[in-house]
Parts: sequence; C-alpha cells; structure tokens
Amino acid sequence: MNDQAPETRPEQPAPEQPAAAPPAAAQPAPAPPAAAQPTPAQPAAAQPAPEQSAAAQPIPEQPVREIPVEVVGRRQGMFGSHDSGDTSGFGGLTAPIALPGPSERPYGGWFDEVADELEGALEEQGLDPAEVIEKTVVDRGELTFHIDRDHLLRTVRTLRDDPALRFELCLGVSGVHYPGDKGRELHAVYHLRSITHGRLIRLEVTAPDADPRIPSVVSVYPTNDWHERETYDFFGLVFEGHPALTRIMMPDDWLGHPQRKDYPLGGIPVEYKGAQIPAPDQRRSYS
Repeated sequence: MNDQAPETRPEQPAPEQPAAAPPAAAQPAPAPPAAAQPTPAQPAAAQPAPEQSAAAQPIPEQPVREIPVEVVGRRQGMFGSHDSGDTSGFGGLTAPIALPGPSERPYGGWFDEVADELEGALEEQGLDPAEVIEKTVVDRGELTFHIDRDHLLRTVRTLRDDPALRFELCLGVSGVHYPGDKGRELHAVYHLRSITHGRLIRLEVTAPDADPRIPSVVSVYPTNDWHERETYDFFGLVFEGHPALTRIMMPDDWLGHPQRKDYPLGGIPVEYKGAQIPAPDQRRSYS
C-alpha cells in the first residue's frame, strides 16, 4: 500500500471567459425579412380606407344657376336719344336693355317666408296667386313681386294688414318707361317697408302706353299722394281714384311728360360767360 499522499498540482487559474452578452431583451431585435414588414399606411386622401371611400370622394361642382333676363330693347349712344343727334361723342356705344326674369324657389332667407304668407293670404280671400302675382324676381338682393294692376289695391291692403306681413310704410312710387317692352311700356315701382319685421320689398305694376291706368294706393298709403302726382306729371301714368291728380312740377298747360323716353329733348339757348350754347336738339351731332 502506498503511504505517500497523492501528488497535488498547483491550482491553475481559470481561463478568462469573454464578457457575457447582454440579455436578449436588451439587444435590438433583428429586423424581420422585408417580405414580413407591413406596408406603411398611405394618407387617407391617396388611399382611403374601404369604409370611408364614399365620404372621401370629391364633391362634384354644382352647376351655376343662370339668371334669366328679358331683353326689351337696345340702347344706342350714351343717352339713347333718337330724335336729335348724339352730342356726347359716344354714338357708337350699344347696350341691351334687359330686365330680370322670374326667379326659382328657394329665394333664400326670409324671401320665401314673405312669398308663402302673401300667397296664402291671397288664397284666403278667394284669389288665385298665379293671377295676382305675374312673376317673382330676386335680383341684386331685392325681392320684387310683379302684380297685375287689377289686383294692386287688394294686394297692398293685404301686405299692410296681414299680421305675418305688416308692410306698414310705402316709401313712394317711381315711374319707368321702356318703349321696347311692348304692351307694358310704363312701369310703376313701389317700395314697401315693414317696421314690425324690419323688411323691405318692391312691387312693380305695368301698363301699356295706349292705356296708362293704374289704381291709386292713396286710400291704403296716404303718403303716396304727392308721389303719384309726380309720377303722373313726368310719365303720364294715370292713378285712378287719386283724390286730386294734377301736375306737381310742370305747369298745368304743359304738353307731354318730360321723363318718357320718347319725349323730345327740346330746350332753349343758354348764354354762359358770353358764349351762346344752342339747345340740345340743335347741337352738333357726333353720330
């Protein structure tokens, strides 16, 4: 038996181990293959989602509504004079004389409310609105009812007295002469204001040159007294039922109505600082 202790070798140092790699969680995950990468979403406008495709479609442009017009004549020169020469130097100018045609519903804003109330009030009186209102025009932000002259008096009384309308004030009547508007050459235009509702509308009534009669509204709007006299004086519109329809500007024995388009310019020579200026119908013509 061997009594010697087993030979011991000096302890060798352990070989230096490389530093342990950080945990896998700390390492950035390797990028998946390109095929596995999701395609980045495109902007909604370029590639809308299926459920939103209908709402994202561009809104089609709406057609522009054309405003109908009625051409009733053509004006030549600066002032449209025919019986005397054009002394303005603009004799080559020509322009159509166009009136706005009827408008279509909806008129917009409170215009529809007034139109509905007026038509309803006329129906309650047994009148056909289509016979009373020849056309309704919305032009330049104004609402105009073209009224048949035989129904003018009842229409203005309705506009004044109906609680939903209440056009208590008539601002006057103006005359217009369109010689080319055959059968309705003379126009009378009324502006009515509702103080209750803060609204303003226009009424327009026509009459032919051969029969220039329109009912007077002085019994409904007494302040129209002098306005009707002035329109009669300058345009020759005869307001039937007026309490005293006489001239208000021109002398009583004056012939004709000076603001009609067919009225001759006439005139008298004028002396100005020694220069003698002939009457308009005798001046040099440039046309």
